[in-house]
Amino acid sequence: MRILYINPNSTAAMTDSMVAVAQSEIPGHEVLGWTNADGPPAIQGPEDGAVVVPQLLALLPAAAETGADAIVIGCFDDTGLDEMRAAAHCPVLGVGQAAYHMAALRAGRFAVVTTLAVSVPVIEGNIRDQGFGAACLGVIASGIPVLEVEDGSAEVLERLADCARGAGAPAVVLGCAGMAQHKAALESLSGVPLVDGVAASARLALALAG
Repeated sequence: MRILYINPNSTAAMTDSMVAVAQSEIPGHEVLGWTNADGPPAIQGPEDGAVVVPQLLALLPAAAETGADAIVIGCFDDTGLDEMRAAAHCPVLGVGQAAYHMAALRAGRFAVVTTLAVSVPVIEGNIRDQGFGAACLGVIASGIPVLEVEDGSAEVLERLADCARGAGAPAVVLGCAGMAQHKAALESLSGVPLVDGVAASARLALALAG
């Protein structure tokens, strides 16, 4: 199977880290990563999301040509998910969507730790619209911008771990694709079961494609 991750933002390092995490989850299958070069460096809030949806849709003909068996939107906001799913030649899912499903299956109830407060209403809306409102105990903003999360300094990881510990949930969803590469470190620091949407989306994309 060929799974294509499309990163709505223009930070190629984030695309690379997502592909590495996804590939480790589904060895023996091909994982591709595309970066939306016209997007902002990070998707932070609904305005950024609205800008990139037409740019993502414009990538669909090339995705069909490359033979993608499933497409994953590599942004926790699930940017453009409905539009992409309606227009694509293959299954489309988002890393946020995948994380909610996996967390609900694993623990029944969960909380989300994300980046900035501006992203909280978008995530809360997605959780409600995707049917996880009763399962989610809350969305916590760490106050850390996306690109600082991606860099993963010791101070950043400690802050994220503190948020996970304080969530009071049986499982905590990592609410930014840039957190995926730090899951093992964050789980060790926090002592809390964590769910990473990049890993979850790789497994679910493979199931959908099959």
